[in-house]
Amino acid sequence: IMKRLKNLIVYQKSKQLVIDVYKLLEQFPDSERFALCSQIRRAIVSVPSNIAEGCSRSSFKEQKHFIEIAYGSLMEVYCQLIIATDLGYITTEQIGEIKPLIDKIAKMLNSLRASINKRLNA
Repeated sequence: IMKRLKNLIVYQKSKQLVIDVYKLLEQFPDSERFALCSQIRRAIVSVPSNIAEGCSRSSFKEQKHFIEIAYGSLMEVYCQLIIATDLGYITTEQIGEIKPLIDKIAKMLNSLRASINKRLNA
């Protein structure tokens, strides 16, 4: 399972996104350290964590469930980064630099979910 997980591109890209988002959070004001920063950290770490947990499950239904949670967490992070932009903590250029990776991971998670659905319905 660990080898399969490490070779899963969506897992690799989601770990890179964690690093990228953590670097963005360094710019946030100290007053947000236990508020928005904390929430973004939990949500972004949830993406690769739920991919890993889904890969460890033997039933397709459970795998799909964890992929859906990963997708939801990814969308939560994107929403929170938009809010951070609105608050002036990061720039629109910075969110523009990270958005292609978010989009790529979202597409990959959707493809993975569709693949699991096909196996569920087979």
